[in-house]
Amino acid sequence: MKKFWSRKGFPAFFSMLLSIFTAFALLDTFVIPHSYSEVTDSRTDASANVVVQESLTQDDVETDEIAESESGEIDGNESNQEDSSSSGKHHRKQKKESSSVDSTETDSADVSNTETGSTYSADGLTITMSEYRVNDTTVYVADVLTDNPDALKTALAGDTYGRNVTDATSSIAENNDAVLAINGDFYGARNSGYVIRNGVLYRDTSSGNEDLVIWSDGSFSIINEDEVTAQELLDQGAVQVFSFGPALVEDGQVAVTEDEEVGKAMASNPRTAIGMIDEGHYVLLVSDGRTDESEGLTLRQLADFMESLGVETAYNLDGGGSSTMVFQGQVVNNPTTGGNSIKERSVSDIVYVG
Repeated sequence: MKKFWSRKGFPAFFSMLLSIFTAFALLDTFVIPHSYSEVTDSRTDASANVVVQESLTQDDVETDEIAESESGEIDGNESNQEDSSSSGKHHRKQKKESSSVDSTETDSADVSNTETGSTYSADGLTITMSEYRVNDTTVYVADVLTDNPDALKTALAGDTYGRNVTDATSSIAENNDAVLAINGDFYGARNSGYVIRNGVLYRDTSSGNEDLVIWSDGSFSIINEDEVTAQELLDQGAVQVFSFGPALVEDGQVAVTEDEEVGKAMASNPRTAIGMIDEGHYVLLVSDGRTDESEGLTLRQLADFMESLGVETAYNLDGGGSSTMVFQGQVVNNPTTGGNSIKERSVSDIVYVG
């Protein structure tokens, strides 16, 4: 019996234990939801809204587009240079002459525009939906006009910040009475990168990435995490901070070049982006991709198209199978991961208007 245990039994028993441990570790990392509780940041006064995330043990989870955040170094740090006494009020850039989404010329290939006739208007908010064909790809554009600087909001899956907490964009939108919604930056797929949502700081671990900041007055800025802390952004009036990237347009000019696209970012994929044209005037965009009907866009094509819409600042959010737009309770686009089926991917967060 001893010989059997030593020669055969123990190795088999050890192998079984190792398999069980490995299976649990994988489930705990990628499947089992973990929420994180709020704590008061000792660096600020007691009234500050701060949530500190536990250190994630998982490696970055592939969401088709994570490589897109590595797009080279792009200037644009106006916000973190301002005096903190400004209480989050940031000077807006000079208004553009165009005050509506235009389907005129772009440096990329054929662009055609068809207004879908879908318009929502209520309480100082107007949303006009349009559909474009860009580089053999269907692109859905929501033109948002609002007199409320807080019109752009965010929501977390399950109203919970944590790991493996996800839901479909349409479900999160419904739970928050959103008129219009797009997927966010899928913060849960990464260990680092600033996360500020609706004025609450959830993660202050820098990834060295360039982020989009939406300030309390509704204006947009691109910042570099190496040059300003998340707490400083919060103190200056940041309401939303997204850390996917890269920046697509800054100061009305394309901010991403072809040689800055790396890995999968160079490929044609479904895309999600957000941009600001002027005070109270925003563009939310989702493109199809990976199907016979829609090839998808490269980052440069996406940036060129956003520039053609007249945006001052535009930013790339999570794409691929995550790319989803919901308008008045209906999924507008055709979300797909591999092109074999049209189905929403569960995500960590959304950007919405409602």
